[in-house]
Amino acid sequence: MFAFLAQTAPQLSGIDWTVIGLYFCLLVGIVYWSSKQQNSTADYFLAGRHAGWFVVGCSIFASNIGSEHIVGLAGSGANNGLAQAHWEMQGWVLLLLAWFFIPFYYSSGVFTMPEFLEKRFDARSRWVLSIVSLIAYVFTKVAVTVYAGAIVFKTLLPDTFGSPDNAFWVGAFTTVFLTGIYTVFGGLRAVIYTEVAQTIVLLTGAAFITYFGLDRLGGWGELVASAKPEKVSFALWRPLSDMNFPWLGVMISSVIIGTWYWCTDQYIVQRCLAAKNLQQARRGAIWGGALKMTPVFIFLVPGMIGWALHKKGLIEIPVENGKLIGDQVFPTMVATLLPPVIRGLVVAGLMSALMSSLASLFNSCATLFTVDIYEKLRPGQSDKKLVNVGRIATVVVVGFGFLWIPIMKKVAEESQGLYDYLQGVQGYIAPPIFAVFILGIFWKRINATGAFVGLTSGFVAGMIKLTIQTIVTTRENPPTEGILAAIGHYNQYYAHGWLTLFSVIVVIAASLATPAPAAEKTTNLTFSTMTPEVKKSWKDSIGIGDYMGTIGVIIIVAVAYLYFSFWLN
Repeated sequence: MFAFLAQTAPQLSGIDWTVIGLYFCLLVGIVYWSSKQQNSTADYFLAGRHAGWFVVGCSIFASNIGSEHIVGLAGSGANNGLAQAHWEMQGWVLLLLAWFFIPFYYSSGVFTMPEFLEKRFDARSRWVLSIVSLIAYVFTKVAVTVYAGAIVFKTLLPDTFGSPDNAFWVGAFTTVFLTGIYTVFGGLRAVIYTEVAQTIVLLTGAAFITYFGLDRLGGWGELVASAKPEKVSFALWRPLSDMNFPWLGVMISSVIIGTWYWCTDQYIVQRCLAAKNLQQARRGAIWGGALKMTPVFIFLVPGMIGWALHKKGLIEIPVENGKLIGDQVFPTMVATLLPPVIRGLVVAGLMSALMSSLASLFNSCATLFTVDIYEKLRPGQSDKKLVNVGRIATVVVVGFGFLWIPIMKKVAEESQGLYDYLQGVQGYIAPPIFAVFILGIFWKRINATGAFVGLTSGFVAGMIKLTIQTIVTTRENPPTEGILAAIGHYNQYYAHGWLTLFSVIVVIAASLATPAPAAEKTTNLTFSTMTPEVKKSWKDSIGIGDYMGTIGVIIIVAVAYLYFSFWLN
């Protein structure tokens, strides 16, 4: 399978290595500077709350765009066309974060999302969300990112370490280890400021891939012409009869996952909490929403370009069982299309994306453990002690990342695609969190019992469906009859919608069946209970730039949806 790659993998020139080396020298300088700024928990976990809107938006984007996008989304473009573009065209969801969620988070002064749930409800919901988030990070985000990063090394440098498999493991361990080091010493300040540089490098590198790919293919018109015979399977909207990506299920799932991820997940919201004030936090989210549209053009479309180039025999992508190995499309394009120097820049961008997502994950895990678990068990600790505990927690997360690599490798090889796997699993985690946050902010009658019962029952129901689905679909001869087969084969994207409806019903029913929450659990934590002073401060923080940025994001999303809805007609 890798004989071709061994012959065509990039022989990085001295200039390429110089570019990579200079870039990482820049990162080392940022980390060193950041390590000197750690005087309190606010410094370590929220970068001292001094970040401006541009830095916040870039950090949101770079945290989101990791190796699972570079590897998985490009692979999805090659194998599924635009079917999964909906998850990347949800930039408008960040407007919900900017206008409806950030004001509550920021004014409440919390460090974490579980801490916010305790303010709004009680400690039970905080514990549930903390534990579930930590487990989910290790087994989804960390595992997927590490695996995807290892695939990049395996494809780009197949013989550098003796064999492709050796390159896989060296890449996995090196990425986790180096990222863990700079996260441990630099904290969130190091993470968000390195992410600004990584955003620029990543966008530039991916733009080169798109340019050289289209140039080799013959232009955008040639891509459209190549995709037209695959009109249904490559379309943005698939028919309801489609077994994998029915448009209704995809839209339901992408909105649920998008709202959970962008508006309630510690991994993303932590960047906004690092802003110097409410206005900067809001504008950072809006700027992140504008950047969010770019993955469609810099990862998914290049994946389709790679498919078209392979179809025309201009490049060769590994094939297994008659289907392109999607996870190797993007790194293969780097290996075969780019000239020296630019190749070094793109490799630096790839490596920066791997480290960016992992660094964000490690810091978020450390924050969750320290603030929501350790400090609850051992209250009254000094800031220095808490920062050290956060660093130890990061090391532990790094360790779990190492341990999970072999298992994730096996799971990824058996799934239909890395990106699809990630969205599928997240879709069983998101619904109860989505329901509790949405209902909790918009309806003051939702109480602690409703939140706790909704979270726990939703998680249990989601894990039951995921477990049955995994057992049924990974068997050599999957069963086709019986209730377990029906549950296992039921489309996962529709299942995400039903699970959300179930969670909403449980939260409302349990809340209405028990006493209403006390005033201190709702004042300034829901829209209907804001005091006049808080309303005025929120209104004063809004400027013309907020409105213009919001309109701009809406226009970008609308134009992209309109164009790609008809691009194959």
